[in-house]
Amino acid sequence: MKKEPTLRADAQKNRERILTAAGEVFLEQGAGVSLEEVARRAGVGIGTLYRRFPTRELLLAESYNARLLAFAAMSRENDAKRDPVAAVRSYLVGLVTTTQVYRGLATSLGMVLQSGTPGCIALTEEGERLLSLGQQAGVIRTDVTFDDLVFVVTAILIATEQDSTPESRITHLVELFINGISRRTL
Repeated sequence: MKKEPTLRADAQKNRERILTAAGEVFLEQGAGVSLEEVARRAGVGIGTLYRRFPTRELLLAESYNARLLAFAAMSRENDAKRDPVAAVRSYLVGLVTTTQVYRGLATSLGMVLQSGTPGCIALTEEGERLLSLGQQAGVIRTDVTFDDLVFVVTAILIATEQDSTPESRITHLVELFINGISRRTL
């Protein structure tokens, strides 16, 4: 990830206003809301928004950065207490739960994770690490990639987006996937 240049005070204030507004608007209306609405809520012009965040995915990633960093850190702390399959299972359930806060994020999750923000990098590295640990232990198939995990999380997000209480469905769908990639019976 390239380091963003130091911003003037007014530009930094606009950036923070945009991120605050984006978090609120995405939470209220979903990830597909118009960026004009985000700019309006932040009190800036659309050009200012696009100068700071040239794509919707980058704005989503930046607005979600703290949550993703916290989730990656929590996963890293907790995985030592679990076997590798259970750690991947917990990571997947947690990732679905963490990212379902913004309705509609599923359709761009893969692109969001490639944005290069610290949270996206930490989340990706943690998923790759857990997958590698499971593969090295011989309990997860070696042909499974991190992209496969993202595809499954995306599918589960789409499948559970309209559920009013998706927790048990998420766990069930993750378990189906884990059973498919595991080299042992669970």
